[in-house]
Amino acid sequence: MSCTLHDFTDLAAQLPEVGQRDSGKWIRFDVAGQAFGYLWPATSTVGLKQTLTEQLMLVAERPDVFEIQYTSGAFGWVVVHLAKVERDELAELTFEAWRLSAPDALVADRADQLPE
Repeated sequence: MSCTLHDFTDLAAQLPEVGQRDSGKWIRFDVAGQAFGYLWPATSTVGLKQTLTEQLMLVAERPDVFEIQYTSGAFGWVVVHLAKVERDELAELTFEAWRLSAPDALVADRADQLPE
């Protein structure tokens, strides 16, 4: 079953201290002022922060689902086509993006509890 815009916003809302800012073209998702995701309603895609290794692996394994957005330092952002990904995989990717941006104390409090 494919995901929708609502699936992503629901998953992100389950994570602690997530903020949103709507630019009119995309919605930025952040934690403690650090972006971890961007949602583009017009294309039903989301850009998520990942490690460089994860970015390359995702794109290499399933280029119809994932594409490289850009890299920044030690991180590689990946575009996810929501209609081509399952909710449990989107939950893992969203959690990892959040965890890469969240303060250590929030990450420790959350442990490995994925959004559902």
